[in-house]
Amino acid sequence: MNGSRIAAVGHYQPARVLTNEDLAGMVDTSDEWIRSRVGIRTRHIAGPDEPVDELAAHAAAKALAAAGLAPSDIDLVLVATSTAVDRSPNMAARVAARLGVPSPAAMDVNVVCAGFTHALATADHTVRAGAATRALVIGADKMSEVTDWSDRTTCVLVGDGAGAAVVEAAEEPGIAPVLWGSVPEMGHAVRIEGQPARFAQEGQSVYRWATTRLPPLARQACERAGLVPEDLAAVVLHQANLRIIEPLAQKIGAVNAVVARDVTASGNTSAASIPLAFSKLVEQGAISTGDPVLLFGFGGNLSYAGQVVRCP
Repeated sequence: MNGSRIAAVGHYQPARVLTNEDLAGMVDTSDEWIRSRVGIRTRHIAGPDEPVDELAAHAAAKALAAAGLAPSDIDLVLVATSTAVDRSPNMAARVAARLGVPSPAAMDVNVVCAGFTHALATADHTVRAGAATRALVIGADKMSEVTDWSDRTTCVLVGDGAGAAVVEAAEEPGIAPVLWGSVPEMGHAVRIEGQPARFAQEGQSVYRWATTRLPPLARQACERAGLVPEDLAAVVLHQANLRIIEPLAQKIGAVNAVVARDVTASGNTSAASIPLAFSKLVEQGAISTGDPVLLFGFGGNLSYAGQVVRCP
């Protein structure tokens, strides 16, 4: 085998939907204010009895079913999350236990909003090195648990959910080389800190960085796949804010691509946002098997990671 590929994807969101009108009854805001500034209409919120690993396991089970695989076919579980409450057992081990995956390597990846694309690259490298045969790669976050619901600048942004991919060895590589990095000296721009932990960000700094520094990096990720942006069938960026997604997608130059805009319905779900939006595009038939899709995560730590994948 010369590479790895995504065999299937799946996603999960809690049943409770929080609308902009609901938020207007909680803080000084309005539907018009939220839509005009971040483009979000609704978001899904998990209940107190729905931990992160449960969200992750639901998404992973759907990906496994779509791939026609059993939990026993998996030997690596990677969970990208920044909202795990406990340090041990980690989310990956808890997900493996929920699903009944026997004796996998189980690791969490905390790169916040870029976590899924970092984890996907890690799975690709591990499978290509022969250290794993099939991996579950999951992005899952419960942002509602780290949000100050009295702060209208952050509470309007967040949602909860999970997305997952099954990665397996393949003769023809279906996951292109990753382009990744960070700006550690600006890590303070996006934070989940304190006791209790709370999400905060410097919105203008993140907006300027994302819309000016990231477009050439995303184009480099395309180059690593041997493509130009015009070749892309879809672009799935971290679903941070519609006012970041739209100019960033335009500057990348993917003029023929479907641009994921799931943020409008789901809010910012951090590490879950890319696999969640990608899975929905696949489910809706917006992209076809074999189509080249740019996945590009960015955010916390001012980290980024992007790769072109072939649609399962």
